[in-house]
Amino acid sequence: MRRILSAAVVAVLAVSLAACTTDPLAEQYRSGDNKGYIAGDFQTQEIAPDRRGEPVDFAGTLDNGSPVSSDDFAGKVLVVNFWYATCGPCIIEAPRLEQAYQSFQGQDVAFLGINTYDQGPTALSFARDNKVSYSSALAVNDAELKLAFNDKTPLNATPTTLVLDKQGRVAARIIGELPEASILESMVRTVLEENA
Repeated sequence: MRRILSAAVVAVLAVSLAACTTDPLAEQYRSGDNKGYIAGDFQTQEIAPDRRGEPVDFAGTLDNGSPVSSDDFAGKVLVVNFWYATCGPCIIEAPRLEQAYQSFQGQDVAFLGINTYDQGPTALSFARDNKVSYSSALAVNDAELKLAFNDKTPLNATPTTLVLDKQGRVAARIIGELPEASILESMVRTVLEENA
């Protein structure tokens, strides 16, 4: 009995120390115990221009309360990342997405998050804590925002990142956690150079 109690105390201390030194949600994800995460092994898909569907036509509200729509990004390559604040892979990939976003400053590229679960204050807090400088639209109470994208491509894992071409069509898709910014940067560069 004493041995079981000692093992329990050691386990509690290990968990407590880990919580002090790392993000608990990210750590939970890394340990494979990420309840609530919709599993999606990392996959990429690039779609040739002649095989792309219709443009995604969307409208919604940003985390700061401002309106947003597909019209705001006309003529630009748009990266859209579906995420929520307690999603372990979303936390881990946030700096990689920000790195990719920064690498395209001054070019015809925009980034937009679509938060599928949280309200504005939580989304803004996540952005501040994880140093994400682009805005997110809120889809928790806006089924039409999610459907606008889901009608054009499957969104069955979180996170999912889409690259829309300058006509607003889905040109590439990343399912699951983005492992390196360079993967997304390469996809965006390919789409950006089309018809250049």
